[in-house]
Amino acid sequence: MSARKTEQEIAVRHPRETPDLFGHREAETALLNAYRSGRIPHAWLIGGAQGIGKATLAYRMARFVLTHRSPQAASVQRAETLAVDPSDSVARQIAACAHGGLLVLERGLNDRGVLRTVITVDETRETISFFGSTAAVDGWRVCIVDTVDELNPNAANALLKILEEPPQQSLFLLVSHAPSRVLPTILSRCRKLPLRPLAVDDVVRAAAGATEIASDDPALAEAAAASEGSVGRALNLLGGDALKLQQRTAALLATLPRVDPRELHALGDALGTSDRVALAAFIDGIDRWISEKLRVDDANANLPRLARLAEVWEKIVRAARDTESYNLERKPLVFSVFSMLAEATR
Repeated sequence: MSARKTEQEIAVRHPRETPDLFGHREAETALLNAYRSGRIPHAWLIGGAQGIGKATLAYRMARFVLTHRSPQAASVQRAETLAVDPSDSVARQIAACAHGGLLVLERGLNDRGVLRTVITVDETRETISFFGSTAAVDGWRVCIVDTVDELNPNAANALLKILEEPPQQSLFLLVSHAPSRVLPTILSRCRKLPLRPLAVDDVVRAAAGATEIASDDPALAEAAAASEGSVGRALNLLGGDALKLQQRTAALLATLPRVDPRELHALGDALGTSDRVALAAFIDGIDRWISEKLRVDDANANLPRLARLAEVWEKIVRAARDTESYNLERKPLVFSVFSMLAEATR
């Protein structure tokens, strides 16, 4: 199968359906050792760049714990990884979102059937009834928050309350693309587990494992090389002309704080009206540029611009989510993004 496909033609497995993990053996071992010690911290913050396998690791840990409910069991003590046979009943139930011992907090649909931009407080309060119930399943209960970055303030406070007084045999796995922006009160109650970007070979293997793309496909190798260690980014770049669009975005970013309205019009046209892959490539290019600027400003102690860029990035993320959720025109987003960045970099 050629990797030069549109987003609709590339079927990507959800992390709950992905049995394999690549490139994070150290983090996996930390979770395994903590579990079999019998003294595992009740909450973990799995942090790192988007698309590198954080949710895959979280589901992998959930499968293992819910399959092996006793940390002292011989199967746990001799285990070398968190791997669980995909044909195991627990693995199949988790893949089907049907296991009573696992609760996943993620953005849901609103009354109009549109994906929300945040995780709401009502959704977060499900943790109270989930951990308070005894009928569904005995033993461990696991809650995955994917992602904690998307909790609105009330939802974050609701989660904090249960983290402060965790039930017995409860395990919280919080996924975060930006751990430094998580509420300090939540951070203080979690064991931090940072994940690093993947090597190119691991990106290729993980992307091939999550799709039907052959691992020796030249297009996959090209996307992996440009992905900066992110499987999600590589898969986005495989859709149509996403790689060229990202390069075009980078060229315009290099001209800031100057902006050429004609080029912005052309870029807006290139994004189309409903192409999610193109939109993801555009936002990903912005993310990479801002991340590099934040790193440089942090190293140079340029705190005023650091604060401005961080604030602008949060506004861009919200605007991009609204654009995708409500299928809004892309061109106004392009002009808004470059206007905010031009102002922040002057």
